[in-house]
Amino acid sequence: MSSTPATTAQPRRLGQSVWALFAGFLFVVILSLVTDALFHKLGVFPRLGEYTPDKPLLLATAYRVIFGIFGSYITARLAPHSPMRHALIGGCIGIVLAALGAAATWNRNLGPHWYPVALIVLALPQSWLGAKLFLSGATGASVKGNVN
Repeated sequence: MSSTPATTAQPRRLGQSVWALFAGFLFVVILSLVTDALFHKLGVFPRLGEYTPDKPLLLATAYRVIFGIFGSYITARLAPHSPMRHALIGGCIGIVLAALGAAATWNRNLGPHWYPVALIVLALPQSWLGAKLFLSGATGASVKGNVN
């Protein structure tokens, strides 16, 4: 009796899970950086390292939330199982990264403190919404049954 199928299935699923998380993260980071660069070039945002007032940060918050929703949708879509769990893990990673960013920039007078706090607070809800959008469009009991 061979246990090959059981032993090869787990690493492949782990690799697919890592890829799902990475792909969603990559989507968000690339789009955020490109959009930031465009708005800096257009003069919507001040030069890097300068104080940024509320209005541009409201815009940045809005598009980061939208990108986060789509990134979580991608993560859920690519997840080999439990799409909601994968998206929420991505959201937890987002919380950690946003908290690290907030800690690194807190006393640098780059803008109001509500902005990094908003990125932390919104990470999980946008991840949940992205997965929920995927699940609402998914068909078949095998996908919908793996919400947790």
